[in-house]
Amino acid sequence: MAEPIVVVEGLHKTFVHMGRPLDVLRGIDLKIDQGEIVAIVGSSGAGKSTLLHCIGTLDVPTKGRIRLGRDDVTGLSSAKLASIRNRVIGFVFQFHHLLPEFSAIENVMMPGLIQGRSQKDMEPIAQALLGEVGLKNRATHRPGELSGGEQQRVALARALALSPKLLLCDEPTGNLDSKTGKQIQDLMFDMNARHGTTIVVVTHDLGFAHSMPRVVTMKDGLVSSDERTGVAAKGAKPAEKAKPEKEAPPSSEAPSSAEPSPVSASEP
Repeated sequence: MAEPIVVVEGLHKTFVHMGRPLDVLRGIDLKIDQGEIVAIVGSSGAGKSTLLHCIGTLDVPTKGRIRLGRDDVTGLSSAKLASIRNRVIGFVFQFHHLLPEFSAIENVMMPGLIQGRSQKDMEPIAQALLGEVGLKNRATHRPGELSGGEQQRVALARALALSPKLLLCDEPTGNLDSKTGKQIQDLMFDMNARHGTTIVVVTHDLGFAHSMPRVVTMKDGLVSSDERTGVAAKGAKPAEKAKPEKEAPPSSEAPSSAEPSPVSASEP
């Protein structure tokens, strides 16, 4: 049986809004095995993005534990969390957050260059990834010269530049038309098959979600259901069906701040 790469236990997240506490996550228990593809769905305000950001160490839970592989990230310093993010996690957001003054290949190389790796080291990696997402001939183009779908492909390649074990995606097809969105979906499945990358996707697209092997539904800050769709992920081994959690009184998602840049998110 595959080892878990994400273990969440008793996770709570409370924000203070206008002087009042706002409970967004109310006791999440979740395990995701290495190589799985998991969709997280639910209505607006259910806590999906907050959970994703806590798993990605971009936000700190109020209570509970998160383990990424063998690393218990609970209570770690910002510097240590940044080190784990660099080593374990890649991010893809609804907005591509590409640097407009740099070419596609330079954007893909950027996470490695920020880490201090040389251009000579990163360039063949970036070229190979752009080839995998079908942009080998667009490597020298800047984001403004690419379509929305091409920009998101570059963002996907950049997220994989440091060979992360875990890819976290927040509405990655939200700004794309259905045909282009389907191409991004297919690329994610292909990356899972090629690299064994674990992929967790927050999405409002139920069709996209149910094309994945596992769909976790959230309601009022809790997991209301955790289902296997019967679709096989090539990078994962079968796991037992998880039990749904109890429902809680209605809650609202905290006011969201701007998405962090996938590049700057890796910095302490």
